[in-house]
Amino acid sequence: MFGPGSQFHRLFNDPRWALGIVRATVLEAAHPQVGAALTDNSTFVAHPWRRLRNTLVSLQRMFGADDHVRQREAARLNRLHERLSGTDAQNRPYDAMDPQVRAWVVATLFESAVTMYRLSGQPLKQSAMEQLYAEFQAFLAALGVADGHLPPTLKEFWQYYDHTVETELENTEALRIILYKLFDHLPAPPLLSGLPTVWAAGRALAGPVIGTVTVASLPEPFRRRAGLPEVPGAQTLMQSAYVAAGLARHLPEGWIETEALTDLLYLSPDSDDPRAATLAALHGRMKRAGALFRLVTPFPVQPEPAAEPAAAPERQRSAEEFFDAVLDQTGDGHLDWPDLAAMARELSTRLDLDEPEETRLYNAYAEWWKELQSALDTDGDGRVSKEEYAAAVPSLAGPALIRVAEVLFDATDKNGDRHIDADEYRTLFRTAFHRTLTGTDETYSRSAFVKDFLSFMSGRRHSTAYDPLLAQA
Repeated sequence: MFGPGSQFHRLFNDPRWALGIVRATVLEAAHPQVGAALTDNSTFVAHPWRRLRNTLVSLQRMFGADDHVRQREAARLNRLHERLSGTDAQNRPYDAMDPQVRAWVVATLFESAVTMYRLSGQPLKQSAMEQLYAEFQAFLAALGVADGHLPPTLKEFWQYYDHTVETELENTEALRIILYKLFDHLPAPPLLSGLPTVWAAGRALAGPVIGTVTVASLPEPFRRRAGLPEVPGAQTLMQSAYVAAGLARHLPEGWIETEALTDLLYLSPDSDDPRAATLAALHGRMKRAGALFRLVTPFPVQPEPAAEPAAAPERQRSAEEFFDAVLDQTGDGHLDWPDLAAMARELSTRLDLDEPEETRLYNAYAEWWKELQSALDTDGDGRVSKEEYAAAVPSLAGPALIRVAEVLFDATDKNGDRHIDADEYRTLFRTAFHRTLTGTDETYSRSAFVKDFLSFMSGRRHSTAYDPLLAQA
């Protein structure tokens, strides 16, 4: 069911799977409970590339050959989803641990994989389709969801799928955000973060195409009921996109491995990765291309980031910029508990924490939220607006934030020697010492870590090391 011989393993590195994942995400978001959980808690709007990377890593762990890794990842996912519950805008409850909801998420992945093959003109054989379905059933079982929430046979699955599409899916806010906001305002991945003009030009062309292809691939009964637009030529465009993606499978082996491509998207020119020098040269050429775009196209002018002196890698940023980039993790324009929970979730994911370290980090962030709410929520609505934050110009380095820094240090310091060594540092920051710490070549002390973390979080300063933790898209 798992490992290199599985149907999913072949699917994972198929370029068509990118289109399938987007389609599955839209179908998940159309479920009222999933849509509400995404709207309230997810970072997919403000940090989509980070969310994508974490999802791909999780799928690799769940479908890999190592059963121990799979069990640890299943336990981590269950702890994550146990923390996601509430009510939607219509006061309907949602719970990310609801087994029927979890079954629907798995169902969208399977059905989108089948549809992916069909739309690209290479439908799966019945035996392969049954094997893939069995693998997704095993995936759901590994998460602890009992048998019966996905139909036992493939024939029964299609009846269940059609019934859910026709009776339960809605035109949710999360679905509208994905289709009409996310693609049009998608932030650049780290690879292209220094090339705003080039990125804006590419996004202006690709965003509408991805949205149109995704809508055209959705089940027709749902498109009709949700009032989704029928764009002339959309079906032809959709099939062309899937066929073109399928042709990419014939590129030389290793060119389209999902893990390698994801790592490349997260590569920045100042990285210690050996490929960074080539990337820096490519960035220079792309900046010149960006200048040409500004001359010959009507795209709005995108400000190029100011060059920072090598001796001064940090610069002050405004309260509003800090609020948008760091504090408002969910991108809804307010600071509340889901934003701080998202910080704890991202750091726990990077460090691959088990219990009780994960809960200690969440609890530290919960105490910080209480401190922030008490100091900044002047109108008593239970959340902090950008205006409330900017007007107060607070010093955030209170006892609760200091506690967050200390707990994060302890979680990073795996061997407990009260210093963060090179390997531990790379696990948290995904880069090496010499790129981010002047004069440090062996360890990072507890006091220095706490001081730098507080300086970043309360001083609102750009930091080469700390920005990628919480501000990176």
